[in-house]
Amino acid sequence: METEIIDGKDLAREVRFFLKKEIEENGYSPKLAIIMVGNDPASIVYVKGKQKAAAEIGMETELYALPEDISENEVCELIKTLNADESVNGIIVQLPLPRHIDPNKITCMVSAQKDVDGFGPEQKWLLEHDEKNAIASATPKGIIRMLEKSGKALASRKAVVIGRSHIVGRPMAVMLLNRDCTVAVAHSKTKNLAELTRQADILIVACGCPKLIKADMIKEGAIIIDVGINRVNDKLCGDVDFEGAKGIAGCISPVPGGVGPMTIAMLLENTLLAYKKQHHLNS
Repeated sequence: METEIIDGKDLAREVRFFLKKEIEENGYSPKLAIIMVGNDPASIVYVKGKQKAAAEIGMETELYALPEDISENEVCELIKTLNADESVNGIIVQLPLPRHIDPNKITCMVSAQKDVDGFGPEQKWLLEHDEKNAIASATPKGIIRMLEKSGKALASRKAVVIGRSHIVGRPMAVMLLNRDCTVAVAHSKTKNLAELTRQADILIVACGCPKLIKADMIKEGAIIIDVGINRVNDKLCGDVDFEGAKGIAGCISPVPGGVGPMTIAMLLENTLLAYKKQHHLNS
């Protein structure tokens, strides 16, 4: 079987093209505030990628690079200020945060109208009950676009999501359920994982375990989206054995060049969506 590669770079480039076109043609001026605490090397790279992509489409960003030892209260006060700033349309808090800062408390501080990461309680509720009016979490939203790009129908398919984080796994399961998939969520306590994955028409892997999914764990013709980004022997790899999966899977996303670019594209799309909602423009 010839396996189709779902190219996240190309799809993200297409999304950015239409975002740029919409911003230019309508004279929109969306602005994204990025809060980064500390000097985590990966966070610095991710933030630079977000700023570069935003600049390409004509979206302003403002980075608040805060010291590692800043207090939780000081971060909360900054978010309150940004919530009240009408020039700011979207706010994201780059994770991870230092141990002395509670990420749940911080993400819940962001105004629902500016929660372009979709991590707060109001957006989570909307995602489950009224997705068309939600600002969906960027990574799962990007994955849905990738699945749709594959051209395969989602309804009635059996989907297995490996990973139960609030950032990817849980919202991913909700979005698949909203599209009439039959969904199972696996995690570190799941027994007989291979037995479960071999039944999956759609397999979403987001557990941070390098090459966990081997060829003998994949159903022939399955659609596989690999969310993992791991560094092994100075090379990036995903949570799926990519070479082993080729020839068995019907479609698969690569690492790098798969989910990562789409996450950034969806974050920008969410910021523009928030801008339009705040200005009572048609979405």
